[in-house]
Amino acid sequence: MYVRTSFRLDAFVGRDESGAMKSLRSTLFILSALVLTTSPLLAQEKKPRVSPHETVNATVGGTKITIVYGRPYMKDPKTGEKRKIWGGLVPFGKVWRMGADEATLLTTDKDITIGGTAIAAGTYSLYLWPEDGGAKLIVNKQTGQWGTKYDEKQDLVRIDLKKSAAEKPADQFTIAVDNGMLKLMWEDTQYSAQIKS
Repeated sequence: MYVRTSFRLDAFVGRDESGAMKSLRSTLFILSALVLTTSPLLAQEKKPRVSPHETVNATVGGTKITIVYGRPYMKDPKTGEKRKIWGGLVPFGKVWRMGADEATLLTTDKDITIGGTAIAAGTYSLYLWPEDGGAKLIVNKQTGQWGTKYDEKQDLVRIDLKKSAAEKPADQFTIAVDNGMLKLMWEDTQYSAQIKS
């Protein structure tokens, strides 16, 4: 035997619309309007980034290290002109985002040292303080921010990097972990420090 049942919301609140029913209708109307207005925005194609992004994966002494960063070019994206990098686009004596777009991220699954300085397992943002004769790598506890949103109070450590001539000129900013060495290369310059786990 089949019994048909029906549910009517107005049976609970009376035949006339109550305040609860009006509130429910208003909420549904607002949610529908939000969905309709944001859908076209979400459907728009994202513009390609000016600077491509790269992920460096390395294993040093059994420790997995990942670095995610943007790779700006020496050429100005608007004019195509070659730019002076160190002491020009990247000024000496100021914090640099060490890449492009979002802050560069370092993740290590175990404790490591960079240039003899201890860094606990975790995820950090990396910045650079370049000088004419060298540079300091800044390991910062804040993550997820745009690269220009630097908060010095969040610094974990600052590590001296060795400056040398690059083996070959680099048209794009490049980060590598090679045989336990962290290398930052751009233009004709390389900054480096040893990583140990």
